[in-house]
Amino acid sequence: MGFFTSYSCVLFVFFCGNLMLGEISVHAAEPSGDEDLKAPWLNEDSYFPSLRLSSSFPEDVEMIDHCLKLLHDFGQRYTSLSSCLVSNARPVKMCQNCYSGYNNFLEMYTNISTQMGSGNKSCEELLLHADRLMLLYNLYKGLNDIWESAECTSCLTNKSMSNTTLYFIDRHNQSLTCFEKYSQGNYSELCVECKTSYKVLNDLYSNMSKNKSLCIDVEDAMNSTRYSWSKVYNCSLTREENVPVIAVSSFMLFLPLIFYLSNYLHSEQKKRKLMHPKRAKSSHSLMNIQDKYS
Repeated sequence: MGFFTSYSCVLFVFFCGNLMLGEISVHAAEPSGDEDLKAPWLNEDSYFPSLRLSSSFPEDVEMIDHCLKLLHDFGQRYTSLSSCLVSNARPVKMCQNCYSGYNNFLEMYTNISTQMGSGNKSCEELLLHADRLMLLYNLYKGLNDIWESAECTSCLTNKSMSNTTLYFIDRHNQSLTCFEKYSQGNYSELCVECKTSYKVLNDLYSNMSKNKSLCIDVEDAMNSTRYSWSKVYNCSLTREENVPVIAVSSFMLFLPLIFYLSNYLHSEQKKRKLMHPKRAKSSHSLMNIQDKYS
């Protein structure tokens, strides 16, 4: 009896196993081309929604593409301006050679700050203030601070070099040409021959300083020229602004002498006035005596 029971259990288990194997084989034989049979974690639309934005959020993608285009242009203009600044760092000619690149760079940053895509967010929100680092803003601020510290706008008019700055550059080149011409010989000849051109340049710089139309290009050019004139070539030039100082100093030096001299003359004149009535009185008395005895 026990043997029969055990044999029946074995047959039952064997039968159930065949049924399970048969079901598995049937499913394995069926074609697997239908996407509904895939596991949920293999569905790209559910697990990687950003890969299907073009079909889910067409307006956002259009906006992002537009902003990314501005980002690409911003990077190109940033690179161009940075390269120009480095190339014109010594001698300093950044204002006269890089103002066009700066205007293009500023224009692109303005576009990022103002333009909108087709969605509700602007490119400024997406590119400038979307994260803690704010990389684009800091890159812009760095170059803009350099430009403002150089005061390049003082030498510009309507996004181009001013006439005064161009005239200064021309006069500066004339002075350098004169220096180069006579620097091979006796420096005393250089001081004589280049004095006029240097004086014109120096006076022009003084006027530009008074009018607050100096930028780093002009300042650096004048400083190097003055150093060459006085230190390298040992030339000197009496500056007109020193004349009033010399005149005032001379006046202060002779002021005590003038004071004592004027005091002496004033006292002598006073003595003469005091003596004049006595003489008049004595002459009047003499006339009375003569009349008495006549």
